[in-house]
Amino acid sequence: MQENICGKPCFKLETGLSENNQINIIMISYKELGLVNSREIFKKAFDGGYAIPAFNFNNMEQLQAIVSACVDANSPVILQVSSGARQYANQTLLRYMAQGAVEYAKELGKNIPIVLHLDHGNSFELCKSCIEMGFSSVMIDGSHLPYEENIALTKQVVDYAHQFDVTVEGELGVLAGVEDEVSAEHHTYTEPDQVVDFVTRTGVDSLAISIGTSHGANKFKPEQCTRNADGILVPPPLRFDILEEIEKRIPGFPIVLHGASSVPQEYVATINKYGGALKDAIGIPEEELRKAAKSAVCKINIDSDGRLAMTAAVREVFATKPAEFDPRKYLGPARDELKKLYMHKCEKVLGSAGKA
Repeated sequence: MQENICGKPCFKLETGLSENNQINIIMISYKELGLVNSREIFKKAFDGGYAIPAFNFNNMEQLQAIVSACVDANSPVILQVSSGARQYANQTLLRYMAQGAVEYAKELGKNIPIVLHLDHGNSFELCKSCIEMGFSSVMIDGSHLPYEENIALTKQVVDYAHQFDVTVEGELGVLAGVEDEVSAEHHTYTEPDQVVDFVTRTGVDSLAISIGTSHGANKFKPEQCTRNADGILVPPPLRFDILEEIEKRIPGFPIVLHGASSVPQEYVATINKYGGALKDAIGIPEEELRKAAKSAVCKINIDSDGRLAMTAAVREVFATKPAEFDPRKYLGPARDELKKLYMHKCEKVLGSAGKA
């Protein structure tokens, strides 16, 4: 580890050709970019009875909306990037976007804690590459593997990441649904009896569990749901009994919920009104997420809701202003709608507003 001229830690590998003529790369510390890892913000979230928003992003407008919303809400935030998003945006651009997010927050008036996190990393190599490019947190998802293989892979990532003070999220149990490269037809609920062994042997900093959330906008089939007094389809409740058992086994340990979008029906209606074809798009009720956020759940992932908000806004502009061709005129309204959504999540759902 070296220090740069500002006295900040910077991890670097020597550049040039190695003995086997391979070019070594420079390794960027997330601290150099002004980011933080998840350790301290999770501790505060656990003690305070709220959850940190983990908002996925792929482009500049999404990032602007996230940072602006969290600054206005005075909320810490996890900028979450899937493997597909990293390929889409480019790993080098992502590094500077994350650094830009930190500076943008300062420009807006608040130095809120910002984490850059890899969502659903599927290999040691991918996690290692993200750490070397400035990510402050990574998830290694070995949940699809046999139990012992999941432990071995997760521990390998932890051992590497902790050398650089990068935090690691592991996963036990499988979520149904489809989102980017993640796909599963059925839930496999997390086994509370496994969590102590898994956390102890891997050394992970947080644990994603399966208690009934699901990836994508079509989380449940209508026949799985009941209608409330307003005629709205309500999915089966989350398995808080499993969450409570896990809390008993690993008290004080940060828990993560994936697939926690609520799929606002107003966005679904707008998309379908202006030419979309979203059928049976049903999400997690926000009151259940608020309940989870008051427990050991310190991080709640929200991706599909952002996609819906952005798509609804863009479709409306295209339909109502068909002569418009300036990207700023449809991406701008999409960014504004995203900001409204993210502020609502911080203030009314996760309880993270005012906690930065």
